Amino acid sequence: MKEKPLQDQIILELEQAYQFRTQGKEGRARVCARRAAGWAVAVFRQQRLEVETHRNAYHQLRWFRKLEDIPIELRMAAERLTTPVTPSHELPHREDPLKDAEMIVRALLDEWGYG
Repeated sequence: MKEKPLQDQIILELEQAYQFRTQGKEGRARVCARRAAGWAVAVFRQQRLEVETHRNAYHQLRWFRKLEDIPIELRMAAERLTTPVTPSHELPHREDPLKDAEMIVRALLDEWGYG
């Protein structure tokens, strides 16, 4: 079976995040959202640096949030996506992680002419 292009996998992962949310599985939804955004950043990083890069979403988002030439709202979204939940499994901020991930994915897919 042929593997789908990474851009398609990113969109599917983001859709999966919303599906998990409708099932009441917020933790899994956050994981999928973070993974989708991180994979989008991995492609961006690979294109920018012209080198192969790993697809670890967390590490990609940590790298992305430090880029000063990236719009602040995207860097803040990456920051929130890498912020751990509290011991009571709550987010320490009000922003929606799925919306944060979607903002990053859409911005980068538009940059590739894929959106």
